Amino acid sequence: MNADAVVLDVDGVLVDVADSYRQAIVDSIEHVYDRTIRKPDIQQFKDAGGFNNDWELTYAAALYVLATNEGYRDSIDDFTDRIAAEGGGLEAAETVIRDAIGARATQRVTERWDTDRLRDVFQQLYLGADLYRGIEGGDPDLETRGFIHDEPVLLEDEARETLLANYDVGILTGRPEPEAEIALDRVGLDDEIPVEHRFTMDDWEEGKPHPRALVTLAERFEADSVAFVGDTLDDVRTAVNANEADADREYHGIGVLTGGLTGEEGRRKYEAEGAAAVLDSVNEVPDLLEE
Repeated sequence: MNADAVVLDVDGVLVDVADSYRQAIVDSIEHVYDRTIRKPDIQQFKDAGGFNNDWELTYAAALYVLATNEGYRDSIDDFTDRIAAEGGGLEAAETVIRDAIGARATQRVTERWDTDRLRDVFQQLYLGADLYRGIEGGDPDLETRGFIHDEPVLLEDEARETLLANYDVGILTGRPEPEAEIALDRVGLDDEIPVEHRFTMDDWEEGKPHPRALVTLAERFEADSVAFVGDTLDDVRTAVNANEADADREYHGIGVLTGGLTGEEGRRKYEAEGAAAVLDSVNEVPDLLEE
């Protein structure tokens, strides 16, 4: 596999977010509605597609919890399968619920569906009180330490230095910019990657798996071949879509097994979506490219 540039996702690739973002999803719904989903259920939404934004995943999971009070009987597996069949994402989740329980029950659900409160609780739990004040610009009503401090670094120093020495390196993440900067600083990349070589939630509306951000980074690098390393099926789909959108370059989607997709099942799912390679971690990327 040849590559001139390597583009890295953040969550599940550079840092482990199992006890941060994913915990915030579960606990936010629990805090607002006294019921929630299980942490392993989160991967079902990720696999359905369209949930690169964890706030929107939280909203969809909360919608499911509320709908079960109005007669919705499908399991999480069936719910997320139906979301995938509708094209993925939050709008698809709303369509599935509306079609299943009808207009009146859906109205009762949406009257209780407080996405603003869910987002606010999520940010308080994830950032903690101090960072919340600085980033969100308000006073929290929860005094928390913040799950953001529970994100082990996955990228090893040797792999980082090898990538920086031999390739143009970019970042493509669904994180908001301030939260991306915190993670990049923790892994030693914040000072190494200029702003024009990063795409965060704040830089584009479409989100993964839309290829625009990845193609734009390839153009800025003037690269002929780009490897995009991610931890979800939408990351691989982004590279596949970039190949279809940009005939002048090659894009290789590389899935890593340090996020929600793990083991042989995770490997099989990546390969079914067209992954060029599946690795145990981002630290194997330099050897893969050198080979």
